[in-house]
Amino acid sequence: MSNSLSRMFRTKPAQQLVDEAYEGDRKMKRSLRAIDLIAFGVGATIGSGIFALTGTAAAGQAAVEHRDWLSTPVINFILGSPLGREAAGPALVISFLIAAIACGFAAMCYAELAAMIPVSGSAYTFAYAALGELIAWIIGWDLMLEYAIGNVAVAVSWSDHFLHFIHGAFNLKIPLWLSTDTGTALTRLATLPAEHPQWGFYSTTELPVLFGHQFAMNVPAFVIVMLITWVLVIGIQESAIVNSIAVIIKVLVVIFFIIYGAGFVKPENWVPFAPGGFAGIMGGAAIVFFSFIGFDAVSSTAEETKNPQRDMPIGMIGSLIICSLLYTGVSLVLTGIIPYQRLADDAAPVATALAVAGSPWAHVLVSAGALAGMTSVLLVFQLGQPRIFMAMARDGLLPRIFAQLHPKYQTPLLPTLGTGILVALASMFIDISQAAELTNIGTLTAFIIVCGGVILLRKTDAARERPFSCPFVPTVPILGILFCLFLMISLPFVTWIRFFVWMGLGTVVYFLYGYRRSGMAGS
Repeated sequence: MSNSLSRMFRTKPAQQLVDEAYEGDRKMKRSLRAIDLIAFGVGATIGSGIFALTGTAAAGQAAVEHRDWLSTPVINFILGSPLGREAAGPALVISFLIAAIACGFAAMCYAELAAMIPVSGSAYTFAYAALGELIAWIIGWDLMLEYAIGNVAVAVSWSDHFLHFIHGAFNLKIPLWLSTDTGTALTRLATLPAEHPQWGFYSTTELPVLFGHQFAMNVPAFVIVMLITWVLVIGIQESAIVNSIAVIIKVLVVIFFIIYGAGFVKPENWVPFAPGGFAGIMGGAAIVFFSFIGFDAVSSTAEETKNPQRDMPIGMIGSLIICSLLYTGVSLVLTGIIPYQRLADDAAPVATALAVAGSPWAHVLVSAGALAGMTSVLLVFQLGQPRIFMAMARDGLLPRIFAQLHPKYQTPLLPTLGTGILVALASMFIDISQAAELTNIGTLTAFIIVCGGVILLRKTDAARERPFSCPFVPTVPILGILFCLFLMISLPFVTWIRFFVWMGLGTVVYFLYGYRRSGMAGS
């Protein structure tokens, strides 16, 4: 028994992780600079929060009791959120600040480990060095929630912004049943004619029927994910160029929204400021936390960075500071333009606000900028997941084929294609709120492990050079752990159940495959 336990918690020295990553045909093309990493971080951050989740965080989430063909007890439990979530309202700005503080503590820890162990794999690699193989596997499996499921939420938001854009710019519409998932389509049929202007889709009183049940699917979300997958297969430098262009566009659009939208603010919309009280603020923080995880994706590009020891901390911390400043401005202006109650189940709240304000040209401009924003978020998240699969395959915890690079482009081909197809299919049928909540609990778990890893490695590998050192250890890592735990507690109970089911499945996979095939099995 003791031998089995020691095998499960065997660690891989940091130097061994680095040496194995850069040997032979494993070596990836190193072309990224600090400015590219900041752009990747901003690319992953601005979009997922500002353009997508401010609506559902401000408005809260009502209890779900009936979803037509999704109304059986088991399916309703898995896909619904029966306990609901309190509204943050205009106090969403405080939610953003709380989430930013939590991420700031975690970013310091990530920066130390990324500079110390410049290897693709993000929190998975750091956990392997500090906490052992079983914890590393669990966090690698957990990160699938962050990157893959996170991209589902972003793809859904991209689709909504696409609908806004084609209607505002070209007066085009597509059928409702081809533009969203079934649950959201049923909600829109019941509420949109009375509560919202209809942008980009048209509908009848019912959805198409398949096998006796109404159904809908999000085709634009599927298409954009597959296009992003193709770009990522071509290469990292090409991806960086596409991302940088998209980041410039969306940052300018965000600044425009703050300045121009301020003229439409009605102070009475800020009353009551915190309708859900502290619970609403924390529930909002637990959702918009999704907005700040861009620096985590940056750490997965370590092997493709020219000077990772210097540039990784700059990229992660710099992008977090820039995005925090912009978020506070957008959340205040948004909730000042439109009453927070009207933002429920809206995956394009910023565009909706300008549509309601009666400014068609600004609505089209922001929709176009949001599309650029969503595209860069999709690109960065979709870039991170395959590299984690690659790192796990190198260690023998996944089949070795996942570690093979494309012979021409030197990118992880099979993980990139597999992740793209799975995300594209899931984004056709899952709504944004469900995806965001599941993503956040997975990411918060990863952050806690990274913070704990800094404390442990300071003791077990104290002599190793640290190009960047997290300040005030262990105070900063402990604060990071506590803030992340507090945000996790604020998530709906059903999200915890889904999380434990997912992690239980991952543990079974580890013992059936990774435990026996690990590259450390003989150690």
